[in-house]
Amino acid sequence: QVQLVESGGGLVQPGGSLRLSCAASGIVFRIYAMGWYRQAPGKQRELVASIRSGGDTNVADSVKGRFTISRDNAKNTVYLQMNSLKPEDTAVYYCNAKIPTTRNDFWGQGTQVTVSS
Repeated sequence: QVQLVESGGGLVQPGGSLRLSCAASGIVFRIYAMGWYRQAPGKQRELVASIRSGGDTNVADSVKGRFTISRDNAKNTVYLQMNSLKPEDTAVYYCNAKIPTTRNDFWGQGTQVTVSS
């Protein structure tokens, strides 16, 4: 059974930082591309950052320079370090694990991030 469990969300003031974690089980983690997506109320889910099995990363322009994605294959965990948070970063953040061009595509339950003073 595949499980992706996100943690680290919460309420933070503008300019603050949070680190999200996503612990995976039931998959061969090291061969999966991992991603963080977010969905704000009334908006579509969007890709925030992704990291390939080989370590190449991609970060959305809206968070470039503020967010960093990383992975620890020994711990089956992917991280999203979020700095200089803005109110517009408020959303539910979801972890995704997939092998491109296959049906291996899994989602976590999401974790709420709220940026507000």
